[in-house]
Amino acid sequence: MALAQQHSGGSRHRVPRRSGRRIVWFSVAGLAVLLIAAVAWVGVRGLLAKDELEAAVPLASSIPEQIIGGDPVTAGHTSEKLSGHAASAVSLTGDPVWRAAELLPWVGGNLTAVREVAGIVDQLATDAIDPLVSMAGSIGVDQFKPVDGAIALQPLLDAQPAVSQADVAVKAALQRTRSIDTDGTVDVVSAAVVELEGVVGEAESVTDAINRAVTLLPAALGADGPRNYLMLFQNPAEPRSGGGIPGALAMLHTEGGAIELTEQASSSDFPHFDEPVLPLPIETEGLYGSIVGEYIQNVTLTPHFAMSGALAQEMWRLQYGTTVDGVISVDPVALSYLLRATGPITLATGDVLTSDNAVQLLLSDVYARYEDPAMQDLFFAAAAAAVFDTVASGQGDPVKLISALAQAGQERRLLVWSSAPEEQAVLEGTTLAGELPVSGDAGASDATSEWFGVYLNDATGSKMGMHLDVQLGAGQVTCRQDGRPHYAIDVTLTNTAPADAATSLPEYVTGGGWFGVTPGHIKSLVAVYGPTDSQNLGLFVNGVTAEAHPTTDDGHPVTLKEVELVPGESVTLRAMFLGAAEFDGDIWIDATPFVNRNLTQELAITCEVP
Repeated sequence: MALAQQHSGGSRHRVPRRSGRRIVWFSVAGLAVLLIAAVAWVGVRGLLAKDELEAAVPLASSIPEQIIGGDPVTAGHTSEKLSGHAASAVSLTGDPVWRAAELLPWVGGNLTAVREVAGIVDQLATDAIDPLVSMAGSIGVDQFKPVDGAIALQPLLDAQPAVSQADVAVKAALQRTRSIDTDGTVDVVSAAVVELEGVVGEAESVTDAINRAVTLLPAALGADGPRNYLMLFQNPAEPRSGGGIPGALAMLHTEGGAIELTEQASSSDFPHFDEPVLPLPIETEGLYGSIVGEYIQNVTLTPHFAMSGALAQEMWRLQYGTTVDGVISVDPVALSYLLRATGPITLATGDVLTSDNAVQLLLSDVYARYEDPAMQDLFFAAAAAAVFDTVASGQGDPVKLISALAQAGQERRLLVWSSAPEEQAVLEGTTLAGELPVSGDAGASDATSEWFGVYLNDATGSKMGMHLDVQLGAGQVTCRQDGRPHYAIDVTLTNTAPADAATSLPEYVTGGGWFGVTPGHIKSLVAVYGPTDSQNLGLFVNGVTAEAHPTTDDGHPVTLKEVELVPGESVTLRAMFLGAAEFDGDIWIDATPFVNRNLTQELAITCEVP
């Protein structure tokens, strides 16, 4: 009996243990089924979200162009499709199962990135695209085209709130995109984030430009009262840091959207002021001399266009008694771009000015035709006025006109300074402001960038700039244990004038030896600016260590070197700088808008070469 009881009791103990195993196995199996279901759920929804995002992103990039192009119907349809795709992607990636799966190792980061991409696209659709589409048709390229000498201001004023809202939203979306963590994500997810960042970056450049335009233009065009602006026509045949010598000037009067050229002058109409008309920074005087503030021809010796503008404003006031509200600068190359939009223009002289012949006619042929510098300036001023009158009258393709202005601004051939601090603040950070380059964010990419400057001033006292070829190069190498890079900036100058330039070229072009430079030679003062946190490491000329004038300007280390070239001669200056920290981004060069210049070349440098 005892044995039976023990056996029976033992049986009772063993049965629960077998049942427990079954429960555990059932639980494990159930959990596995749930995990498989969850994985399948997330996987299927992930694929669907991928399809929605791939359809949405291209739509987001096309809408700003459709709005600016004056196609509100298409923009509206595109916006509806974008909103649908974006909302669907958010729904597919926002359920509890998806959010729980984000906690899993290896796959969680990918799911988080996809969800964030979906949210950003939806944010763009709701907060940026919708406001822009709501005012589509009321603003576009046609609103920037003068009609009977005036631009309609009310559409620009009406568009300001929506454009501002869209710009804020796009900037926020760009910041969100750049903050997505793609460390450890699979290639397809990383690529999607990069693609989105590129699209949002391009959109940001568009909304930023439109926002600045609708903010500045109404006031500048006299919405709140009449304005006067001084126009400097810089002549790069005699290079200056800011572009060229201001040979011709004009005053623009704006009121209620109407634009009128009211007065013209030549640089020869201005006296030599005994001292700078405004106080100059000590660094500016050390680099370029007090003549920056004493001659109207020299206000652009400095690359700081805000300083050039303020000096020109004061000189105009002293000479003509009018305090202008701002200063605008253009050069003949910029005029040639505008001629692509207007078509050929016949001048009073009978010359037909075209986009193809403008530079040659204004920077070379005019000197052979007229020996009197005053006549040369008059011809140049008349040509510039003719282009302005044609644009102001509303002639020309508005899309090509905006494209021309954008290209001129990008190349530093169109510069603007406003004496109103709040308006100047809107200009700051744009290519129109003519500021020293600032290293840091690269714009459409989250990689940092290093910016250098190359600015050139003529020291010949002539118009030999048409015969000066400038090639730029940039490179870096890391040789130090602390990872700080060495930067090399190459400036290759070539005198392309013929061997008999002293006799075959007009005296006014060669300078005639007036400033101690042999006719036919080209003498230039080259300034290479490094980033504010870099150190100047010296200069090499044609590979040999050379003496130079190291200095600073507004926190930038500067290498200054004077170069004189005979016809056919070429020289390469290599300015070296030491970076402040490890760097793996892009190198950019801001430069004087020369007549002849190619794109910056990438230099291959090694640790064996300083």
